[in-house]
Amino acid sequence: MSHFTFRTTRVVNVFLIGFALLSTAAAQDLRKVEGLIKARNGESMMLQTADSQELTVVLNDDTRVAQVQGALKARRKNMSMAALIPGLEVKVEGVYESQSKMIAKSVSFKGNDLERAQSIQAGLHETQVQTQQNKAELEKQNAELKAQNAALQEHGEQLAANKAAIDAAVARFGQLDDYYILDEVTVYFGNGKTKVDSQYVSQLVALAEKAKGVNGYLIEVKGYASAVGSATLNQKLSEDRANAVTSILIQKGQIPLTRMLAPGAMGESEQVSTDKTAEGQAENRRVVVRVLQNKAVAGL
Repeated sequence: MSHFTFRTTRVVNVFLIGFALLSTAAAQDLRKVEGLIKARNGESMMLQTADSQELTVVLNDDTRVAQVQGALKARRKNMSMAALIPGLEVKVEGVYESQSKMIAKSVSFKGNDLERAQSIQAGLHETQVQTQQNKAELEKQNAELKAQNAALQEHGEQLAANKAAIDAAVARFGQLDDYYILDEVTVYFGNGKTKVDSQYVSQLVALAEKAKGVNGYLIEVKGYASAVGSATLNQKLSEDRANAVTSILIQKGQIPLTRMLAPGAMGESEQVSTDKTAEGQAENRRVVVRVLQNKAVAGL
């Protein structure tokens, strides 16, 4: 072997060893963590980990999102970041930027976990309505209890009982109010139709523009159908209607995917009027679009 060949071989070997060491080091930097999405703020989400620690997970264009499917969880279906909604159990693989911040390389979740999180989102509006109805009552109760406390300053046991009643009421009603609903538009559809009428396009674009001025906003889209006809067909109609409205928000309203919650297909559920009349059926054939702001984000 010539001196030149020997030297060349040695250089190649050193290069390969160095590359292998760098690849091993890079792979070692990747960490895995599991937890529950507690809040979502566009390109980042707050993760409640298994050990009750809070971790900020940063998403970017290179982050892969997948749904694990099959009995053995061996199949993976690529998903958009819109599926990463509060209440979803996820497994994140990425690189720690600090002890409480990770840059995500991949995020995966189980199909049934996504369905469960969507059910939580479906009850969001009903919870908010109930909270608003209770707010005035709560304020009245608090005022009455505070007046009682002032009158019972010399009666320690009674004072403690009243304070406990105030704290219990605040906790009970406060748990219902995780999100602000800042704006809402309802789009109605003809019988069996999924195309959005042109009269609603300007309303959706206006809602999108208003949302962009809200810190950490998210857009929730839920589609519905009347209970007339096949339940299976109505489920599909509600899905197609929600997707049609979502397309307008993204294409004409220029809403980024990272700000869109996964569209909800609610089928015949949550009927707002009787299906025994044509007018009632028309009210149930709808898509409700809401601008949401998580209170945890609003308080930052």
